[in-house]
Parts: sequence; C-alpha cells; structure tokens
Amino acid sequence: MPEAATAAAARATIGDSEFDRDTALTRRAPGVYDIDLSAGWTIISAVNGGYLLAVLGRALADALPHQDPFTISAHYLTASQPGPAVVRTDVVRTGRTLSTGQASLLQYDDEGNEVERIRVLASYGDLDALPDDVRTTAKPPEIPPIDRCFGPEDGPAPVDGSSAIADRLMLKLDPSTLGWALGQPSGKGEMRAWFGLKDGRDPDPLSLLLAVDALPPTAFEIGLRGWVPTVELTVHVRCRPAPGPLRVAITTRNLAGGFLEEDAEVWDSQDRLVAQSRQLARVRLG
Repeated sequence: MPEAATAAAARATIGDSEFDRDTALTRRAPGVYDIDLSAGWTIISAVNGGYLLAVLGRALADALPHQDPFTISAHYLTASQPGPAVVRTDVVRTGRTLSTGQASLLQYDDEGNEVERIRVLASYGDLDALPDDVRTTAKPPEIPPIDRCFGPEDGPAPVDGSSAIADRLMLKLDPSTLGWALGQPSGKGEMRAWFGLKDGRDPDPLSLLLAVDALPPTAFEIGLRGWVPTVELTVHVRCRPAPGPLRVAITTRNLAGGFLEEDAEVWDSQDRLVAQSRQLARVRLG
C-alpha cells in the first residue's frame, strides 16, 4: 500500500482516538462517573486544564438531554494529578433548546478524603439546529502555512516546560510568536498556532475545549517563565468545526497584580469562528 494511503488509513476518527479513550468515563450511578486521568495530558506533573474540561464536558453530555456544549465555565480549585477521579453531575434545568448542568471533578488525598479539583456550570444544546445567519467583524488570524511554522519537535532540545501533552498534539506555532523560545520575547501577549491531535482525529465540540488551553502561555512572550495555572476558564462553542486543522489565536492585554487574562479564538478549515474563550490565570513574578 502506498505510504500516503497507509497514513490516511491510520488516521484516528472521532469516537475512536486516544483523546476519546482518555476522556471516557464509566457511569457508576446516575450522575456519578469514574475515570482514570491519563498522564499523557500533563504539563510537568499537573493535568492540562483543557483536557480536564473535556472530561467534564463529556460527563455533562451524558447527563443532559442535549449533547453539545454551548458555554461552559470552570473554576480550577486545586491541581489535578494523573490517576483515579470521580465526576459528579447535577441537572439544573432542561428546556427545549438548552439544558444547564453543573459538574465537579474530585480526587482523593493521602487520607482518602475527597478533594474537589474543578467545578463547572454549563449550558448544552444542538449545534446542528443553529441558524446559518452569521454577522461578524471577526477575521481569521494570519498564520503562515503549517510547513512554515514550528513545533516542539523542531527545536534542538525539548521546549522548557513541555511535557507529555506535546506528544499528543499537532501544534505548529507562528514564528512571530516564538521569540520566547529563543530568549527574545517580543513583549506582546500573543500566541498563534495551527492545532490538531497528533493521531489525525478531526475536531469536534469536545476537542475545542482542549484547543483553547493547549498553546504555550502568552506570558512567555511577555517575558515571564514558569507555570501559569488557570483560575477560571469560560468557553463558548459557536458551531461544529469542519474537518482539518484549527487555527488558534490567544492574546493578553493586561497583566496586573500577578494575574492575566487570555482571550482565545479558534477558527476551522472553512474560516469559521468555532470557539471563543477567556481565562484568568495566575503568574509568578520575580
């Protein structure tokens, strides 16, 4: 079989990919789910916030009568670690076009006590039922072609702070936002990249929850280094993404008091704005 055909045949599909397996939950009781958080989605030793949001998003899709996240807001209370976790969901309201639920992810401390890691409130609906009318001034980010962008594998050594999650992503950064990796940060709070899953799985609403939190922190281009933990993250899913790589653009306009905001836009292969997010993150100064 030709090499191109072999590669195409090996592409993972939605529902049958590492991302789907690692976000799959086992229903223990109505509204209660068990999961073993994979170490494959860690940054240093902490589990990535976008991956965790996708786990909670999948639980709510099962608990609610609607399947697609429209808006989901998460407060990150304590750092999650790879290993067993419990997700507890609660249906707040169900309607004809929207349903609202909340969910918490919990793990256990050394004494066996439950520790809440994340709490979310979300509204779900049917993305396919939305009208086609679009009126916008938003424009896709200008990013060079993928073959002119760079990922962790293109550097002479692993990027400082990179980890297991980098091996599961197709992430190609815009060279104009890579000054931090060369010791020459631009001073602008901007990060832009092509994004996909390494196994070729196409994007869907759940993977958009990962995409908004998968790029290096904008703090790096401001000239800061180190972990930038998320305090709160809100994602709006605007439409079901088309197959193909996504473009993600993230900006920070204000760092004050040790906290910064990151505003993200995610665009699909048909130049549609498919997701937006804002998060508040803490930075370590000095």
